Amino acid sequence: MQQQRPNDVSYCPDIEHPTGAEPSEGAVLAPARLDLNMPAGMDHAASGELLREIADFCLLLAADGSISDLTVHTQDAVTALSSDWIGRDWRESVTPDSRVRAEALLSEAHAEPGQVAIGDVSHALNDGTEMLVRYRALRPADSEHVILIGEDMRSEANLRQQLMNAQQALELDYWRLRQIETRYRRLFDMVSDAILVVDGESMRITEANARATQLLTSDQETIAGQPFPLGLDRKAERNVRSALEEARVSGRATATDVTTLDGERTLDIGVSFLKQGDESRFLLRISDTAGGAYNQGAGTPSEAILQESLPIAPDAILITDPDGRIITANRKFLELAQVVSEDQVAGQLADRWLGRSGVDLSVLLTNLRRNDSVKLFGTTLHGEQGSIADVEISAAGLSSSSGQCLAFFIRDVGRRVAVEHPTAAKLPRSIEQITKRVGRVPLKDLVRESTDVIEALCIEAALELTHDNRASAAELLGLSRQSLYAKLRRYNIGAAGEDVE
Repeated sequence: MQQQRPNDVSYCPDIEHPTGAEPSEGAVLAPARLDLNMPAGMDHAASGELLREIADFCLLLAADGSISDLTVHTQDAVTALSSDWIGRDWRESVTPDSRVRAEALLSEAHAEPGQVAIGDVSHALNDGTEMLVRYRALRPADSEHVILIGEDMRSEANLRQQLMNAQQALELDYWRLRQIETRYRRLFDMVSDAILVVDGESMRITEANARATQLLTSDQETIAGQPFPLGLDRKAERNVRSALEEARVSGRATATDVTTLDGERTLDIGVSFLKQGDESRFLLRISDTAGGAYNQGAGTPSEAILQESLPIAPDAILITDPDGRIITANRKFLELAQVVSEDQVAGQLADRWLGRSGVDLSVLLTNLRRNDSVKLFGTTLHGEQGSIADVEISAAGLSSSSGQCLAFFIRDVGRRVAVEHPTAAKLPRSIEQITKRVGRVPLKDLVRESTDVIEALCIEAALELTHDNRASAAELLGLSRQSLYAKLRRYNIGAAGEDVE
């Protein structure tokens, strides 16, 4: 063993340098030969060559666990390791969470001479960060010293974190799509017109609502999977096929005075062509020009029941003219708008209550004129008494005997955010929610909130993955336990002083 070493981890007298001269103070050296002063009988050249290939740094521990020798092989390790390690107890350099694993690693190495023990521990660095290291410990049979071969695992830990983030993003996208699909299904079955979705290649019906089944079949059998057109006479089939081909070229087409096979109904069919990647779909909207009653047929709700249910629906419903002037509203809208009767809103422009400014309603109306419908438009609803609710709006154009009008389905999403993230109600819970606050909150406050949101969400995710084990969560996040506790108190997440081992 050497008698004295400079207090600089980047300088190691065991390393041969091309110039043969000692480097200046603070210089970082590229090692050429490793010599850990191995016990007698060990092949220094062979062991040094092997260690240089598999290790980022090597330690030689005395019997009491103090560091006798330190050799660094990579620039990252030179930058990270403390220069005062030599002479210290190796176990003092690890984080408190890794102390048990460090003790176990040394105990296993001393108990089984000649056998390699493997363990992961974290070191607290001078810059306040932590370095995860995978050690291979070996005690030669004829020595009390323990050789520790360290592999820097920070890059692997970063990859694990990225993988976890990607997995969480996929899960969030999955649940968001499930919610959208549920709303789509409900609206699909609620509309009074018949709706069909037809595959553009096989010309088979992929989806159909209850009204389409009633119009095109006599026995209410399932028509999904059947070839289209069906339930029409031959002349009507030719007319519909011609409309489908026109829509494939121009995007939209109509077929009028289409007669059903039984001759009892005359239909108007509007066709839209959709291209999504390698798939193509026809969207057909079928209207009964003879005004056949929808309340005929087993299992289908009548228009009267539907009209009675809309005023008491749990979501706000608003009917306006094409300019956005309110015609009627249900009870939920009156509740959110904090008005007593429908007379107080009739004839008023909807932007008095809807939107952060008049721009939101203008955008809605413009999109409705272009696309006939708008889904999940995020905005706010302002009450007469000053309350503000975050809402999502789905809207569609309607044709009635009194002319064109617009239907707005308004859902209060404020409670949904609180249910999904119950731990820190004072903060917005996603970047999407922060961007929705543009225009209501200064930019510098939004930037500060976004930083807090990201940090709080990561901490919550780590606690969830570790089943609320603070020590494991801190290790997963790359924080010390004290730093994690400080952040738990700051964001009021759980009981910051408790721990689950």
